[in-house]
Amino acid sequence: MFKDKVLLITGGTGSFGGAVLNKFLNTNIGEIRIFSRDEKKQDDMRHLYNNSKIKFYIGDVRDMDSVERAMHGVDYIFHAAALKQVPSCEFFPIEAVKTNVLGTANVLTAAKKYNVNKVITLSTDKAVYPINAMGISKALMEKTTIAFSREVDQNKTMFASTRYGNVMGSRGSVIPLFINQIKNGEELTITDPNMTRFMMTLDEAVDLVLFAFNNGKCGDIYVQKSPATTIGILAQALIELYNSKSTVKIIGTRHGEKLFETLVNREEKVKSLDLGSYFRIPADNRDLNYEKYLSNGTVDISEIDDYHSHNAYQLNLQEMKNLLLKLDFVRNDLKI
Repeated sequence: MFKDKVLLITGGTGSFGGAVLNKFLNTNIGEIRIFSRDEKKQDDMRHLYNNSKIKFYIGDVRDMDSVERAMHGVDYIFHAAALKQVPSCEFFPIEAVKTNVLGTANVLTAAKKYNVNKVITLSTDKAVYPINAMGISKALMEKTTIAFSREVDQNKTMFASTRYGNVMGSRGSVIPLFINQIKNGEELTITDPNMTRFMMTLDEAVDLVLFAFNNGKCGDIYVQKSPATTIGILAQALIELYNSKSTVKIIGTRHGEKLFETLVNREEKVKSLDLGSYFRIPADNRDLNYEKYLSNGTVDISEIDDYHSHNAYQLNLQEMKNLLLKLDFVRNDLKI
């Protein structure tokens, strides 16, 4: 599928971009384009990989001209560029809209113009029942992807999304913070030990995108059935793995945080398809002539449960430790 093809990764200097490079560089892919606005990270990546298959493009998804310059000859796009941190988006919500919503619209508009074959946009569990600006902007990003999917020739172009929870070790996630606190002999600052989050490795995030790439239909959203754990168990697992004497300090919930995260809401669950390890949520392709949908309902959603991190499979302490040991940077730290 990727033989001699050109893949563009927006936000490609982030954790996801690095994981994609590690998976594809030694295959028969033709070219991987890294598109981002961070020249320092691009320079670091250039020296780290030193591979002629990687081409670097400085630009910003907010700027259509820079997006179009990177789009010529592209076959596939993984759209990972985003503002992802909840507190920064809370204080600067318009910036979240510019990057996460309007930036996505730019990427999809250019992809349509240059006949890109497939685009996968990356979303988050915070887009479901969103209570913070980051989640709201990502929910609008999903809606934007679905809206654009209605406007393309579905025999030639596919726009779809993936949605997942906490990617372990990614930028801004809590695991690197806890590890730094352990190394510095500090207390681990926990908002609420009973708060639950889905746990997913970077490799699993890439696998989810590839599953959507290989199986998606226009407007689909794909969700992986990930296990979850409490923040208290996560902190204790790291303390034990690092043989640390650090204690836990409960600091209270931050701006825009939830007690648990939802990956599939009940309104979506009623129409989703269970694919074993994944859910497929097909697009709502009704048009504005919606009066015909008002006279007859379809199903009672009151008996359907959301799929969230409180009712997903819960990792115990040992299972959480085993999962953490799958992370390269943890294994390197512990010299395993």
